[in-house]
Amino acid sequence: MSDRNIGQEILDGINEIKRFKKGEIELKTRTLNEPSPAKTIRKRLKLSQSAFASLMGVSPRTIQDWEQGRRKPKGPAKSLLRIAEQHPGIFIEIR
Repeated sequence: MSDRNIGQEILDGINEIKRFKKGEIELKTRTLNEPSPAKTIRKRLKLSQSAFASLMGVSPRTIQDWEQGRRKPKGPAKSLLRIAEQHPGIFIEIR
């Protein structure tokens, strides 16, 4: 077991947010860019829709919907698309 005091860490985080809101400190922020379209990423990885769907943890139908513009990836799927785009070796490695 760890000697961490989770309760204190939460309180420290809350206090840090309060100090930020008062303008007393600055916090690091990052802006995430939108990933390229799923079809672009899939083709760059040289994967079928079925194989890409398997790696993304979604159905092939979902991949088809993304690629045909009927739906847009959200949440974790967008994060996985960013990883696939920025670090394609990771996706190739887990195939």
